Amino acid sequence: MTVSVEWEIKATEFANCNCSYACPCQFSSLPTHGNCRYVAGYQIEQGHFGDVKLDGLRAVTMGIWPGAIHEGRGTMQVVVDEGADARQREALVKILFGQETEDMATMWWVFSAMSPDKLPPLYGKIDFEVDVDRRVARLEVPGVISSKGEPIRNIVSGAEHRVRIDFPQSFEFKQAEIGSGTSKISGPLAMELKDSYGQFAHIHLSHKGRLN
Repeated sequence: MTVSVEWEIKATEFANCNCSYACPCQFSSLPTHGNCRYVAGYQIEQGHFGDVKLDGLRAVTMGIWPGAIHEGRGTMQVVVDEGADARQREALVKILFGQETEDMATMWWVFSAMSPDKLPPLYGKIDFEVDVDRRVARLEVPGVISSKGEPIRNIVSGAEHRVRIDFPQSFEFKQAEIGSGTSKISGPLAMELKDSYGQFAHIHLSHKGRLN
């Protein structure tokens, strides 16, 4: 893809999908239950799309695939912070739908390419708190999304269990803390996830891919 607008984002993310704690996608395997459904929130610390500043904004992506993501036939939707102005909204929608991005450069490009059905973007209040090191998060979009992340508990002692994924070739993160996620989504992409894969990470992406 020819990129006409350069962009870059530094953000903190929390993502929850329906797979087991060791999400097979991260290990080039098929999803735990044969299909994929996920929701992810992003707090942008620094970012721009051309000359449009994106600092301080929040966004959400969510999607459902009947099989593995690479098999396609998915449906995807994004939510953009109500605090974004018109140009910021347009910029974030383009980034999250994989536009103005080199082929295969980011997870958003892949999700979009594998989702022929894209629902209209939503614009609203996004309440989002995430602490990567503590593996806790809360994501709320009133009437649409209620999601939380917490540490995995040791099945014997109940103590917090800590494990990370180091992924030098990832188009999303270099390292992610893994926890437990529970989410309820209403609307066209309705889903309920319970005590499944939770991912907490700092991400640094651009139109060319992951930067560190």
